[in-house]
Amino acid sequence: MTSSSSPSQDTKRLAHTYPEGLRADALMEEDVAWSHEIDGERDGDQFDRSERAALRRVVGLSTELEDVTEVEYRQLRLERVVLVGVWTTGTAQDADNSLAELAALAETAGALVLDGVIQRRDKPDAATYIGSGKALELRDIVLESGADTVICDGELSPGQLIQLEDVVKVKVIDRTALILDIFAQHAKSREGKAQVALAQMQYMLPRLRGWGQSLSRQMGGGRGGLATRGPGETKIETDRRRIREKMAKMRREIADMKTGREIKRQERRRNKVPSVAIAGYTNAGKSSLLNRLTGAGVLVENALFATLDPTVRRAETPSGRLYTLADTVGFVRHLPHHLVEAFRSTMEEVGDADLILHVVDGSHPDPEEQLAAVREVIRDVGATDVPEIVVINKADAADPLVLQRLLRVEKRSIAVSARTGRGIGKLLTLIDDELPRPSVEVEALVPYTHGKLVARAHTEGEVISEEHTAEGTLLKVRVHEELAADLAPYTPAPAA
Repeated sequence: MTSSSSPSQDTKRLAHTYPEGLRADALMEEDVAWSHEIDGERDGDQFDRSERAALRRVVGLSTELEDVTEVEYRQLRLERVVLVGVWTTGTAQDADNSLAELAALAETAGALVLDGVIQRRDKPDAATYIGSGKALELRDIVLESGADTVICDGELSPGQLIQLEDVVKVKVIDRTALILDIFAQHAKSREGKAQVALAQMQYMLPRLRGWGQSLSRQMGGGRGGLATRGPGETKIETDRRRIREKMAKMRREIADMKTGREIKRQERRRNKVPSVAIAGYTNAGKSSLLNRLTGAGVLVENALFATLDPTVRRAETPSGRLYTLADTVGFVRHLPHHLVEAFRSTMEEVGDADLILHVVDGSHPDPEEQLAAVREVIRDVGATDVPEIVVINKADAADPLVLQRLLRVEKRSIAVSARTGRGIGKLLTLIDDELPRPSVEVEALVPYTHGKLVARAHTEGEVISEEHTAEGTLLKVRVHEELAADLAPYTPAPAA
């Protein structure tokens, strides 16, 4: 038995059940209609419920080539993709920015974006991510555009992937798989390739599938072809066991590589060389800034995750102090946790640094969102206690009002342009001021036969004054305690 009620009764029940602040959320439910008593008194136009819940096209995402002469730059056959996102929180502009970033990721991976749609929901559908009805609409869009892949702006469960593929009849991948694919294309070093491979296996393990004979069991353990020990492993169980074995081997290899990185790090600590880590959102200009500060000559490209392998270079402050500058992997919103775990040894460069240069793209539509996403990963690697300078890059292309807002909100920040060199001198001075200084001030007369101590004072400390006398080199330096102890025998006796 089912009972029905009039619209007016539904309205009264809604007003009684939901407090005033929750009625807007209740209106998103499919079984609640628009009510004049509730919505008539609201300020502004009230959008129709069906229109609010419909798939909304996001214009300007297509990357299809208009000039056929550009095709010579495309090295691979491009996958034709349709993007789909679920808007649960924030504004419509936030949802559009998230899908635009997904389009940039897809283009970086070598795909051709044909269309993009957003579904407004309280939360993603547990079965098909966007709901069964909208999945059928998505299938029509795929057929109309001729796409061969659907990319979802989120991490889908194995069940969601399977059921959505069954409806749209083309391959479906999620944001995590897309980012993993980009990392696999751009990793060049042995350590980077191993870290990406480990993250991919962690992602694929719960998503393995078997069809047909893949589900058949292997023969049991008897002799003469008779299975006397019961059924053996299925093919998918064998695949999972082999992946786990490969993951264990990969973790051991990464641990060995981490040991070599830690030895180099300890050597820098032993020599008391301060370290500065460049962290920031992908494509914010970290490699460009490294090249501008040190002349490292690393790859610079207007693409997401163009460089993955960390680069460490030696640099010098305006006052002559030596320090190391490390470029780290770029971050992104909703960075897959598989990558955070796999690249933890690389990201430890940030946690062990004396200073973080947090680079943000000043020309980005939402730089505050970039700052928040990077700081979330910095918290994950335990680097919240490291001093931070916010470097607002691309100042030559940024809106002056946005620069002023960022400089006002971020107390320790500076606007620079790695391309033109604007603000680089001020940044070097700021780095010199923020780096930790030696704590002990020493005055010593070092004989000329102990020139190594003078060289150490220049490389490990801060020389205040230096004078060459007949007896030796008269130094006034600020050094750490270990070097101060070595210089103590040459300290002049106090005047009587």
